Amino acid sequence: MATFLSRLGRFAFRRRGLVVVLWLLAFFGAGFAASTAAAPPADTFSMPGTESQKAFNLLQEKFPDARADGAAARVVVRAPGAEKITSPARKAQVERLVADLAKAPQVAVVADPFVTNAVSGDRTTVYAYVTYRAKATELTDAAHDGLTGAMERARDAGLAVEAGGDAVEIEQAMSGTGEKLGVLVSAVVLLLTFGSLIAAGMPLLTAMIGVGIGISAITALGSTLGLSSTTSTLAMMIGLAVGIDYALFIVSRYRSEIAEGRERADAASLAVGTAGSAVVFAGLTVIIALAGLAVVNVPMLTKMGLTAAGTVAVAVLVAITFVPALLGFAPVRVLARRDRKQYTGKPLSPRQQRKADKHAARSKPNLGARWAGFVLRRPVAVLLLGVLGLGAAAVPAASLELGLPGEGSMAPHTTQRKAYDMLSGSFGPGFNGPLTVTVEAKDANRAAERVRTTLEGVRGVASVSPATTNPSNDTAVVTVVPATGPTDTRTEDLVRSLRAAADGTEKRTGATEILVAGQTAMFIDFSQTLDDALLPYLALVVGLAFLLLMLVFRSVLVPLKAALGFLLSVSAALGAVVAVFQWGWLADLFGIDQPGPVMSTLPIFMIGVVFGLAMDYEVFLVSRMREAYVHGARPAEAVATGFRYGGRVVSAAAIIMTSVFSGFIVEDNDFVKMIGFGLAAAVLFDAFVVRMTLVPALFALLGRSAWWLPKWLDRILPNIDVEGEQLTRPGIPSGHPARENHLVG
Repeated sequence: MATFLSRLGRFAFRRRGLVVVLWLLAFFGAGFAASTAAAPPADTFSMPGTESQKAFNLLQEKFPDARADGAAARVVVRAPGAEKITSPARKAQVERLVADLAKAPQVAVVADPFVTNAVSGDRTTVYAYVTYRAKATELTDAAHDGLTGAMERARDAGLAVEAGGDAVEIEQAMSGTGEKLGVLVSAVVLLLTFGSLIAAGMPLLTAMIGVGIGISAITALGSTLGLSSTTSTLAMMIGLAVGIDYALFIVSRYRSEIAEGRERADAASLAVGTAGSAVVFAGLTVIIALAGLAVVNVPMLTKMGLTAAGTVAVAVLVAITFVPALLGFAPVRVLARRDRKQYTGKPLSPRQQRKADKHAARSKPNLGARWAGFVLRRPVAVLLLGVLGLGAAAVPAASLELGLPGEGSMAPHTTQRKAYDMLSGSFGPGFNGPLTVTVEAKDANRAAERVRTTLEGVRGVASVSPATTNPSNDTAVVTVVPATGPTDTRTEDLVRSLRAAADGTEKRTGATEILVAGQTAMFIDFSQTLDDALLPYLALVVGLAFLLLMLVFRSVLVPLKAALGFLLSVSAALGAVVAVFQWGWLADLFGIDQPGPVMSTLPIFMIGVVFGLAMDYEVFLVSRMREAYVHGARPAEAVATGFRYGGRVVSAAAIIMTSVFSGFIVEDNDFVKMIGFGLAAAVLFDAFVVRMTLVPALFALLGRSAWWLPKWLDRILPNIDVEGEQLTRPGIPSGHPARENHLVG
C-alpha cells in the first residue's frame, strides 16, 4: 500500500499540471451536470415492513382521490375574551375567513367548521381544514401568502387565528452561515499551525473542491436516485471536515520530510506513502461507518449515509492526488518563512552543518512531546481522571428521551405551536395526535362499525369517529382520538393496546387486516426499527473497522482500545446533547427555543459518524507511533515520537473539525443544530480526552504488549505496510543532521 501510494504521490507531484487539470474538469463537469439536472424530489420518509408504512401504502392504494401526499393546513380560530365563536357576528367572520382561504392559490377544498361540526364543547374555538392540490414542497409563495393573508385579515377583525400543518411555511432554511464560520475558523487554525498562507490555503482549497464535486454529483443524480435536497446536509458537513483534515496531514508530513532534508519530489512521495496510507485507511473507516447506516433499513438514513460516504471517498482521492500536485507548484512556499530561508534542497556545507548541529542540540521537545512525557510519567492517574471525567459527562445520557419533531415541540412563539396549544386546550390533549385505524374487509363498512364499537371500550380512548369507506367498500378508516397527548407514554401504551385488540378482532369482524397508524404509532414503529438495527449495525461497523485497524497496526489490543475509547466519547457526547437540548442547560447560549426530546435518528447517526471520525484520529496518531516502533524505537520513545510529529497536527485537525461542526449550531434547522453540536462535542471528547490522553496512558501501561499479535494471526494477515517500512527513503544529503539525530520518516 505505502509503495503504491508513494509512486502515486511522486507521479502527481511531477505531472502536477495534468492532475490539476483533471480535477478542475471533474469540478466544473459536476457543477454543469448539477445545474442542468432536474429538480431533486421532495423529502419522503418511509419505514419498510412496519405497520405504519403498511397502513400508509394501503390508504394510497384504496383512497387514490384522497391525495395523501397533498399539503394540508388546520386553521384554528378562537373568539376573543369570553365570547362564543358561534355568535352571529363571529360566525360571519369565520365564514369570511373560510371564503378567503378557498380563494388562495393551489387550494383544493376548505372544510367549513360549522358544517363539519369542528366546534369545541365550550363554543369558543373552531378549526377549518384546508387541503391543497400540491405537495408541501411544491407550494408556491403565492399559496403561502394567500394563507397568511387570510389569517391576518381575520386577526384584524378581532379573532385569534393560528395555523398548523405541513402547508404552513417553516422558517428553518439552511442559511449557509455555519459553513462560512467553520471555514473561517479553520483558516485561522491552519495559518497558526503552518505559519504560511500557501500551506493554510491548500487544505481549504482542496476540501472545497472535493465537497463541490460531491455535492454537485448528489444534485445531478438527485432525480435519478431519489436524493432530496436535505440528503446533502450530512455530506457537506462530513466532507468539509475530513477534506480539510486529510489534506492537512499530507501537507504537514511533506513539511516534516523537507525539514529532514529531503529533495522535494522525494518528500511528496514519502508524504503520500506514509501519511497518505493513514488517510486511506482512516477514510475507509468513515466510509464503513456511514455506508453501514443501510443496515437500519430506513431509506432516508441509507441515502444520507451513502452520499456522505461518497463525499468522503472523493476527499481521500483529493488528498492523495490533488494535494501533492499543488505541492509541486509551491514546493517551498508551503514552509514557514523561517524555514524557507534555510531550505536549499542541496547538500549542506560544513558551516551549515555545524550550525544545524548546534540548532538540533538546542532544540527542545515541542508541546506534543512534553504532553506525552507528562502522561507517560503518570499513566494511572491520567487514565483514571480521563475515564471518570467522560463518565461524568455521560451521566445525562441515562435520561435520554427520543422523539420525532412535531408542532408540540416547536418554539412557543410560532403559529404552529400556538395552534397546537389552542387545539389541546379546547378539544383535549389527544386531539393533536389522532390514530388512524385502517380496516380491510369484503364488507368494510360493516366490519369497521364492529371495530369501532370494540375500540370505544379500550381504556385511554377519548372518542372514535364514524367509519369512512372507499367506493369499492373493501377498505374503511376509523379515527381514534386518545385521551392523552401524542408524546405521553400512556398514548404509546394505548397504541399497543389497540394493536392487541385489533389482532383479536379480525376474526370476529371478518376483517382481512386491521392496521393502527398515526403519529404516535409511527414513532413506536420507528423506535422499534432503530432498536432492532442497533446491534447488527454496531457489529457490522465495529467488526469491519476492528479488522481494518488490526491490518493497519498488526495488533489486537490497539483496535480494542480504539473501540472502547469510542464508546466513552460517544456516550459523553450524547450526555452533552441531553443536557443542552433536552434539559435546557445553556439553551439561550445555543439558541434553543424549546428544549424537548432528542431526535430519534440522532443516536444512531452519532454512533456511525463519531465512530468513523474517532478512528481517523486513532489512525493518524497511532500510525506515527507504529512507524517509530517498527524503525527500532522503544515503546515509550515511539509514543513520544508520535506526539512530537503528530500531536500538534491532530490537535489542529480536531479544532478544525470541531469548528466546522460548531458552525452548524447557528443554523435554524433544529436537526442540523443538534447534530452539529453533538458531533462537535464528540470530536472534542474523542480527540483531546481519548486519543491525546487515554491512548498514551494505555500505551505506557501496556508497553510492548500493545503491539502483540498472535503468531498464527500474523501469518494469516497480509502486510499492507501503512507505516512505510518497505519504502526506500532517498534524498537526505550526506552530512545532514537528520541522518544522525532523527528517526527517518
